[in-house]
Amino acid sequence: MLALALLLAGGATGCGGRATTHHKPGTSHEQATGSVGTLLTADDGAGHRLREVPAEGAPEVRLTLRPDSEDGWNLQLDVRNFRFTPDSAGGAALPGAGHAHLEIDGRKAARLYGPWFHLPAAQVPEGARTLTVRLYADDHTAWAVSGKPVENAAPLAGPAPNPSGGHSHGHNGTPPPASPAPQASGQTPEQADRTVTIGVRDGKVTPAPARTELKRGERVALRVTSDRADTLHVHGYDQELALPAGQEATLILTADRTGLFEVETHESKLLLTQLLVR
Repeated sequence: MLALALLLAGGATGCGGRATTHHKPGTSHEQATGSVGTLLTADDGAGHRLREVPAEGAPEVRLTLRPDSEDGWNLQLDVRNFRFTPDSAGGAALPGAGHAHLEIDGRKAARLYGPWFHLPAAQVPEGARTLTVRLYADDHTAWAVSGKPVENAAPLAGPAPNPSGGHSHGHNGTPPPASPAPQASGQTPEQADRTVTIGVRDGKVTPAPARTELKRGERVALRVTSDRADTLHVHGYDQELALPAGQEATLILTADRTGLFEVETHESKLLLTQLLVR
């Protein structure tokens, strides 16, 4: 009976913090680690441990990009022995499954849950040289072969004309993604039903985190200004947006799922707001 009580108590604490949709429902950090490959002590440089798998049959990724005709770049991830699994993010590490991270000169810019991505010019710092994509398991460990992360990089070539006034660079690429990408600072939200303006300074959120109520199908614009570089993440929708230090960034989201979804920052782990969609 005592052992049963301890087990029940341990399960109730989950990750040791408040409830979040970051993990697959009912899954703790410990339960989500999985047993595929070998978990190494080394990490990807951002705290995500490497998950070593044999070279034969290991995930592979190739990145291609080209300037978009209106703004920024269109990126394509060509993957092998790998599939994107947005519905199981936060769950156990399954063979050849997960998501990708996009980095700009070594700094994380977005989490990718599919082979297509539009990168607005406003999210790329002036003088940036290289884009890198890296593959991760659902438990957020990085797939690795011979002690090195499974990744691929593409250089940003010289600037190309941009009708919207931003700067752009190019390489080989593919047509733009079918679905619209989050908008960045400097772009005007188009036909947003609600706008939520949030400031982050010295580890504090202004105004204090509260619930933003939406009707299903409404579009919400999240305008965020952070005093340090970070990444905004909308749990449940798995939408991310880079937050450049001291610059306003805007994410446009169509609330097409009902429920309570938290909007947080990845690096500082701050709750910005909760989207209550009915």
